[in-house]
Order: sequence, then structure tokens, then C-alpha cells
Amino acid sequence: MMWSEKHRPQNISDMIGNEEARTAFVEWFAKWKKGTKPILLVGPPGIGKTTISNLAGKQFGYDMISLNASDVRTKSRITQVLTPVLGNITVLGCPMIFVDEVDGIHGRADFGGAEALIKILKEPTIPIVLGANSDTSDKMKSIKKVVKTIYFRPLPPRLLRLCLENILKREGAKLSPGSLIKIIDESRGDIRSMINSAQAHVTGFNPPTERSFETLDVETGVNAFFKANSIDEARSVIYSMSINPREKINAFYSTIITSNLSKEESGKMLEVLSEADMLYGKIMKTQEWRLLRYLDEILLGLYKKGTSIRYSRYNLSWSLLNRLRWDGRTIKALISALAKNMHVSKSTFATFYFPYILFMIKNKQLDLELEENYGEIIEKEIERLK
Repeated sequence: MMWSEKHRPQNISDMIGNEEARTAFVEWFAKWKKGTKPILLVGPPGIGKTTISNLAGKQFGYDMISLNASDVRTKSRITQVLTPVLGNITVLGCPMIFVDEVDGIHGRADFGGAEALIKILKEPTIPIVLGANSDTSDKMKSIKKVVKTIYFRPLPPRLLRLCLENILKREGAKLSPGSLIKIIDESRGDIRSMINSAQAHVTGFNPPTERSFETLDVETGVNAFFKANSIDEARSVIYSMSINPREKINAFYSTIITSNLSKEESGKMLEVLSEADMLYGKIMKTQEWRLLRYLDEILLGLYKKGTSIRYSRYNLSWSLLNRLRWDGRTIKALISALAKNMHVSKSTFATFYFPYILFMIKNKQLDLELEENYGEIIEKEIERLK
């Protein structure tokens, strides 16, 4: 397991630094009522914005629905994802919404997403928390007018050292004073980056790079990887994606299967991902974390200069994606027919409705009268769910 996940704080009191910001955030949650201004947490990546939102939600009895910039770039997408949550609170329990990297929703890919989000922020019916790496852009001004802003600052080296030494002690690991200082200095206050770098050093993996990149999030990292001008630059990018290996593999998989590639290109890339997935499965089974040094080298096999591949995110699991993707024309025809009857788009039906219909049929809670060819396909789907 990645140390950044293994040693993630379990309570807000376990977090370090930014005491005033944490106190203000907890007070906002404690006093929240319908109509309370949403909160905007501003700070560099890895500082703990997502962690404190998760912990506060649990402390005050909310179920956090986590989104990122790619989920809220279009008005239609916001309507699909957030309207059921905002309008059916009693059905869904006590939800709260966390939108990370909200400063990334603007630009050419923003098709009314910002305006639709602002409208929701003006009349909140549930707690809404936004995360942003920066709020200095002109386009963030419209969001800042309808939220309360709390700033999280990079952690000072003294606190970072105390945190890292505590983790090393619990892991029974050691680093030389020089390596310790270098890791802390290069993290620039990013605690997640620091912990991941320390684990990499302890496991004996210190990747050589010719170009220095700051720690990259999923979307930025995947896009930078495929836009790299050389294999060395691509290597630097992928080493800078300090995220969970499973998340990294899933991000590349989701991106590739939604890209306009030839069958030959797609097949080669999926073979690379299959090899990476098998290695990660072996690591999880044997706990041989030193093998992580080979994972990024395998993923480098995805690189090809001059491709037009760009990051794309699916909200479904890998296994469910495969079932929906490879069922062929019959399943597509079934989805098309049912989507029309339910007055929703085919993509919306496939994403949100179809898995639940299969689940209900499997548990004998729904009996559909289907033509024979549809029935055979549905039966196969149910068998795969078992």
C-alpha cells in the first residue's frame, strides 16, 4: 500500500499544520444550515483539502460525493450528476458535495459548467465544499463571490520533518540526513509528495529524470504524458504523477478506450495496461513493494509521440466498463430502446440506469419481458455479475 494512503489521518486532530484554517472549516460545518454559503478551500496539491473534507463529513454524519473539474465542465453533466443529489436528500441519506480542482473547469472545454455550478452555489441545499490549487485567475472571481474562502498554506519544513520521521519510525525504515532534507526541500510543502518520495527512496527506486516537473494530478499528468516531445520527457511526467498506482492504471485505461484510436493501436496499448495491471495485482498479493519501480517503466510503453490522446474519465469500475463495452450491438440496441422509453440519453442510461436494472433482475426484483435475443444477452450479463 502507498504510504500516503496507509498513513492518511483518521481524525482532523491527527492532521498537522494550518490550525486556523482547520478550525474555521470545522466551525463552518458545525454551524451549517440550508442556505449557508459553500466553502472554498484554496491551497497547493497534497496539503490535505480532500482529506479534511472527508474527515469533516464523517464527523458530522455526511456522505461525501467527490467530483473533480472534468465532472462539472458542462451544464448537462452537472445536471446529470448533481440534480438527483440536490433534489432527493431524504432518499440519498445526508450527502455533501466536494468538487476538487474547481479552478480547472474554465477554458475551451468549459461548456456552461461554471455558470451552472455558480447557480447551484448561490442556493445550496446541502453542504458544498470546493477545492482549488489557486484562486488568482480572473475566472475564479465569479465563484469567489458566492463562497467563503479558507486558505491552506504549504507546511513548513519543521512540521514536514516531524511527520516524515514519525512515518519512517512506524515503517521501521531509515533515511540518511541528506536524503531526508532533500525530500523535504523538494516537496515544497506538499505532504503527499513528500511521503511518496520517501517511500520511493526506501524501496530503492529513485528515477532519473532530465526535466523537473512539479507533482502532477491525474488529468494534468495524463495529458502531459501524451503531449511529451520525447520518451525521456514522458518518463519524467509519469514519475511525477504521485498518485495511487491503481488510480494511475485506471486513468490511462479510461483515457485509451475513449480515444479515437485504430484497433491495432488500441490493442497494443491495452496489452501494456494488462501487463501493468498484472504486476500491480502481484504487488498487492505478495506485498513486494519494491516491484513498484517497474510499474512506470511498463506504462511508458503507452507513449507514442504525436498522438492526439487526451484524458477522459469514466465513473464506472473497470470490470463494469468491460461488460458494457464488449456486449456488442444487441446490448447497444437494448440500451437505445430503454433509454428512449425513459426519456434519457443513451450514455446516461448506460452509466446510471443499466447496472441497476441488471442488479434488480439478478435479485429477482424486476421481470422484463424481452425478446429472445435480448434475454440471452441479459442472462449472460447476470452470470458475469455472480
